[in-house]
Amino acid sequence: MAEQADGQALDEVVTFTSDLIRIDTTNRGGGDCQERPAAEYAAARLAEAGIEPTLLERTKGRTNVVARIEGTDPSADALLLHGHLDVVPAAAADWSVHPFSGEIRDGVVWGRGAVDMKNMDAMILAVVRAWARQGVRPRRDIVIAFTADEEASAEDGSGFLADRHAALFEGCTEGVSESGAFTFHDGAGRQIYPLSAGERGTAWLKLTARGRAGHGSKVNKDNAVTRLAAAITRIGEHEWPPRLTPTVRAALTELAALYGIEPDLTDVDRLLDKLGPAARLVESTVRNSANPTMLDAGYKINVIPGEAVAHVDGRYLPGGEDEFRDTLDLLTGPDVEWEFHHHEVALQAPVDSATFARMRAAVEEFAPEGHVVPYCMSGGTDAKQFSRLGITGYGFTPLKLPEGYDYNAMFHGVDERVPVEALHFGVRVLDRFLRTA
Repeated sequence: MAEQADGQALDEVVTFTSDLIRIDTTNRGGGDCQERPAAEYAAARLAEAGIEPTLLERTKGRTNVVARIEGTDPSADALLLHGHLDVVPAAAADWSVHPFSGEIRDGVVWGRGAVDMKNMDAMILAVVRAWARQGVRPRRDIVIAFTADEEASAEDGSGFLADRHAALFEGCTEGVSESGAFTFHDGAGRQIYPLSAGERGTAWLKLTARGRAGHGSKVNKDNAVTRLAAAITRIGEHEWPPRLTPTVRAALTELAALYGIEPDLTDVDRLLDKLGPAARLVESTVRNSANPTMLDAGYKINVIPGEAVAHVDGRYLPGGEDEFRDTLDLLTGPDVEWEFHHHEVALQAPVDSATFARMRAAVEEFAPEGHVVPYCMSGGTDAKQFSRLGITGYGFTPLKLPEGYDYNAMFHGVDERVPVEALHFGVRVLDRFLRTA
């Protein structure tokens, strides 16, 4: 077996995760987030290892870090390794510990960002610092990017880097980030490790209905609120048809084989029923979706407003954007206008690539009892912006998690936390993958 990440790396990943959590990088979406302290922390850890970081800002305080580790094969394509520094808000009163304490208790690191995704930032730092101590050089160039603003529009983060600093990513053909290679317990003794090879596209929508303003006591057949409510109801109740992308098709096929089920892809919902709890890995990615999330209308109970507004979180699969647009036109009807509030592409990566095989092998080496399967993320990551540079994105943040740990609930949830042993596993697996990549 090849040399592994050293014991110091295992200690450092825990320290770095805790330290980064204590740096409050809350992104409320209004532009007031300040990632710079976390960026300076990450940059300092890289510099200590002899890796030269570059700090870049589009907006003051919204800082990104980029660095490159030269590989031994100049002809090889480069690999992008990226993680975001910002986190979503957390209300301290709702938590068992303060969300920005970074407390380590009973073998668990607590705090906002423990899973999304300061843990991965810490893994990256721990691995490349171990390489510096051991004199390890990867085969291909590794470009490291710690980004701002992923939890909002990414305009100050990966979007800014892709649009304004493309030269820093020269040669990168593939990228690795959140979120995949975590343990999913199916409740029947199986441990499944989904590796992300796709993302649904982002289609956050603003709906506007207009009508005739008037007194609430009068007959009004041009009521904007009524028109909006009808459209929102149609959207919320719409049943989207299944649409299987190659990644989701591969996921269903491999899961069916794991459970000894005939993979009848002509009746997807019936197949999902047969998969039991494992269906949760794919059920949100077999079709497009649109969920109403916000309503805004009126200012006084006896006044019919002339305008009503709603917002919808829409997601579409690779190849499904035209269907999404056409369906929204139909569901909103002639009395309600819709537009994109935020729009990003859907992504798909090959599951038969050498990189996917190396990720699979790295997980299997340290979790031989696990079953690795491809999957598509229902949400989105910075991989969308980096795809503008022709970079194919995979989700790979390895974590070995105990049964009963609800990984998905940690994302943007209360009492976000990560076991120390999961971080150690992550360092070992990430190190193995990057040495072979």
